[in-house]
Amino acid sequence: MKRIRKPLIILAGIALLASCAKDRSNVTGWNYNDPKNGGFEVVPYEEQETGPGLVLIEGGTFTMGRNEQDVLYDWNNIPRRVTVSSFYMDETEVRNLDYLEYLHWTGRVFGANYPEILSKALPDTLVWRSKLAYNDPYIEYYLRHPSYRDYPVVGVNWLQCNDFCSWRTDRVNEFILIREGILEFATDQRDGTTFNTDWYLAGSKATTPYEGAVVQDIPSLDPDRQTRKVRMEDGILLPKYRLPTEAEWEYAAYGLIGNTIGERITDRRLYPWNGHGVRNPDERYIGQMQANYKRSNGDNMGTAGLLNDAGDITTPVFSYWPNDYGLYNMAGNVSEWVMDVYRPLSPEDKDDFRPFRGNVFKTALKDTTDPNLTVINDSIKHEYILDKSGARVDSVITNLPGHISMRDVDLKHKEDNLDKRRNYKQSDNISYLDGDVESSIYYQDPTAQTPDKIMYEWSVSSLINDKARVYKGGSWNDRAYWMVPGTRRFLDQKQATSWIGFRCAMARVGSPVGLGKR
Repeated sequence: MKRIRKPLIILAGIALLASCAKDRSNVTGWNYNDPKNGGFEVVPYEEQETGPGLVLIEGGTFTMGRNEQDVLYDWNNIPRRVTVSSFYMDETEVRNLDYLEYLHWTGRVFGANYPEILSKALPDTLVWRSKLAYNDPYIEYYLRHPSYRDYPVVGVNWLQCNDFCSWRTDRVNEFILIREGILEFATDQRDGTTFNTDWYLAGSKATTPYEGAVVQDIPSLDPDRQTRKVRMEDGILLPKYRLPTEAEWEYAAYGLIGNTIGERITDRRLYPWNGHGVRNPDERYIGQMQANYKRSNGDNMGTAGLLNDAGDITTPVFSYWPNDYGLYNMAGNVSEWVMDVYRPLSPEDKDDFRPFRGNVFKTALKDTTDPNLTVINDSIKHEYILDKSGARVDSVITNLPGHISMRDVDLKHKEDNLDKRRNYKQSDNISYLDGDVESSIYYQDPTAQTPDKIMYEWSVSSLINDKARVYKGGSWNDRAYWMVPGTRRFLDQKQATSWIGFRCAMARVGSPVGLGKR
């Protein structure tokens, strides 16, 4: 028999509100939390809980883009003033240890029946190979040897990073419900019978295999229901972990919160620290390198006896000094994936509030037999890639068992109401203003609708397409130039390297500055 845990705080709050003097609605005069008039619940709430590993990045305005000479003449980071909302970001890069935890869970849950899911999650350790260097020890040891457990994970592509964020969201929210006594640890979860945040919040009345090991639900004040699941309105579950946008990453890297008096930024930074040098000017640490990077040809770490950055490749994620937001290694160690799709003119085209390129608007796919039910995947979905002859050359897993199926919004579905919207008329807006037919040199050509008549003719005249993702910051294999946060590069979302890692972010809801502050 399952042990019943102590009541939740929210249970006590609901009981207290139900028994004490009722708060009244300002619009109807009806009582809140009163079963006699329908039981509309308003629970006690203070503010968003800070998720594991995150720090709050207070938002604001800054000049995004070029802050150093454009030595490559790419003209892809035009300076522009933008505003970034407050958000949360990982204090450090995701470590090998963190990723091994993810692999362990994935192997335990999916390994028996869906080994391709585990295979898809594995980093490419062969990124360490070089034709004229002996890097083989890193292939075998870097990911799994305990000596490297606190080093940043590498060999992960953009798609794998997003899968990790999705997994982390579900595990953190599952733990929150376990902590609150609603669920209990269930080590027998297999395949699709795992906790999924989106499905849990869908609010199905029926018991499902996607809601975890339920100990008890919350008492409901609705006279038609005795209990209910946790809802978004309760403020218990956290928003999704995700990759930061390019603007968020760049803003967080500069850490201008520690360089501001009133509304005046006293010194525009070149790096995440003050000054134009890469060595520490503090008398206590005079001359020490402030980041892990490649100083010159053949100099990855300095001379024996006084290594200048003490890192031939990567270093532990808590190495060096954090910036003024408390973030480590925003200038070196590994470059980091961000959410954005790459375009050279994105800094000029994107909105000046929360700028981002890469929106593909989606909605939950409904069951054709019952419009009130959402389709749940009980098996893996594959998206096949074909060559010119039509033969399959590769496949991408587009959804995992137990996840809500999504579709692009479009004019075919009346419920999308695109004909009534003024802000968008299509789902895929990646190429908007840069890469679509209207912005192509073929805009007057009647055949411009064909895939080969576009601005970026991938593999012919460009390596840019809708799969090219931005990565930011310098790495152990880069010169100091790339440690300037305004620099930007791109790589195909399915490729990985030995110098690109990632860290997660999360939306901040409510006040941008935290509890008790204006």
